[in-house]
Amino acid sequence: MANKVKEAWAQGRAVVNGWLAIPSAFSAETMAQAGFDSLTVDMQHGVQDYLSTVACFQGMQPHPVTPMVRVPWNEPGIIGKVLDAGAMGVICPMVNTAEQAAALVSACRYPPEGTRSFGPIRAGIYGEAGTYFETANRDIAVIPMIETKQALDNLEAILDTPGVDGIYVGPSDLGLSLGLPPKLDREEPEILKIYERLLSECGKRNLAVGLHNGSAAYAKRMIGMGFKLTTILNDSGILLQAARAAVATAKG
Repeated sequence: MANKVKEAWAQGRAVVNGWLAIPSAFSAETMAQAGFDSLTVDMQHGVQDYLSTVACFQGMQPHPVTPMVRVPWNEPGIIGKVLDAGAMGVICPMVNTAEQAAALVSACRYPPEGTRSFGPIRAGIYGEAGTYFETANRDIAVIPMIETKQALDNLEAILDTPGVDGIYVGPSDLGLSLGLPPKLDREEPEILKIYERLLSECGKRNLAVGLHNGSAAYAKRMIGMGFKLTTILNDSGILLQAARAAVATAKG
């Protein structure tokens, strides 16, 4: 049950991540054939629930993409359920302290490293545990989101939390927390300086840094800067952009 995202990070390679806001196995199946290294079901701001998340995982399964989830909050119940469903990585919003980071790790890890309850109904091959338990603690990627001034103030303590594999930057909420408008693909010097700090501190600890991007061009630029997980918009946004471009061409 090796996690290809974690393998790429261990080799120093960046991964390109897709984002699934649409609650559809067909949409997930389509995205899984586009060449993404991983696909993340967005249960926080996407139109996804638990059953649609499972359906998205089923759509992805025949294809070589790593399934991940952004959970709606740092709550052990939903974290455990998405892991049981087959998530290989958990991106968690609004992690602002080392204590919150430790709680996230604990929810993702079986004892003695954590408090996750055992019952991998789908992850363990449809209710049969198999060898899932033997590797789950090692293979699951635990990724707190850094998206507030409070998180920046506590950055080193969050990064030093045992079990954290990387962090994920939410540019919109980060901007809001700093008194700036919410948007992606930021160019403010103070934000770019924060990105440099995140990359530097994570580099010291061999942790990956992820970022949500509004365009492929900006994502490529951020990979060059050192980010190891770059997301390009989301499925609904990509669909809308392509549809607008097609309509504009046809009407033009």
